[in-house]
Amino acid sequence: MNPAFERYVGLDYSGAETPKSSLKGLRVYEADRSTSSHEVMPPPSPRKYWTRKEVAEWLVENLSEGPLTLIGIDHGFSFPMQYFEQYGLPLDWPAFLDDFQRHWPTDEDIHVDFVRDGLSGKGKARSGNSRWRRLTEQRVRAKSVFHFDVQGSVAKSTHAGIPWLRYIRQHAKAQVHFWPFDGWSVPPTCSVIAEVYPALWSRTFPNAGRTPDQQDAYAIAERMRRADYDGSLEKFFCPVLEPHERRTAEIEGWILGVV
Repeated sequence: MNPAFERYVGLDYSGAETPKSSLKGLRVYEADRSTSSHEVMPPPSPRKYWTRKEVAEWLVENLSEGPLTLIGIDHGFSFPMQYFEQYGLPLDWPAFLDDFQRHWPTDEDIHVDFVRDGLSGKGKARSGNSRWRRLTEQRVRAKSVFHFDVQGSVAKSTHAGIPWLRYIRQHAKAQVHFWPFDGWSVPPTCSVIAEVYPALWSRTFPNAGRTPDQQDAYAIAERMRRADYDGSLEKFFCPVLEPHERRTAEIEGWILGVV
């Protein structure tokens, strides 16, 4: 079976500090058809580590000019259906991105906690409940995207990262397919961005001296590469769901590899 992609990028995300902060926990790994997963360092600057802003700009540049790429990012791309019902929002992912950014403008030079504490944005008008979990989170027993301040939480990275998904969508445009929101089937001419959950894959690879953040990013890129080669990636894109579950996941999103 011929691989569908030419390159694979794994992002271990971080919601710490501001979008312009150099973050040790924000790691980028990539692989291609002939090379296993390896770390990508940030553009030359006085900063040692990537910033969220730099990552988004790097992705846009590479998606616009580079080969067909599968990108896995380890934060939630959307929210549970209870959130949409609570605020009477249309069941439309692009509209959700716009509404969320208006209330949580975390692509600006602020901390997520500034919005949580009411110092910026309008977070209280769009807050969630830690008991609300998406269907895909229930499947893998992952924490809610609203479960802040606990070990293993993705709440802060999700609230920091969603506005940057909007940025990428606006600037990369036709070159990128956000799965599954733009459709479960992946067009053969588009790069793909998908949500991933490193806990599914990280322990299957020796860490070889990598930090936990490096290991997660490494495992994302390497597992996607291998799945594309052995044919399992096609199954990743077609999880077994009942019709009503599929409709829910088209709004809430789905974790790649949860089949």
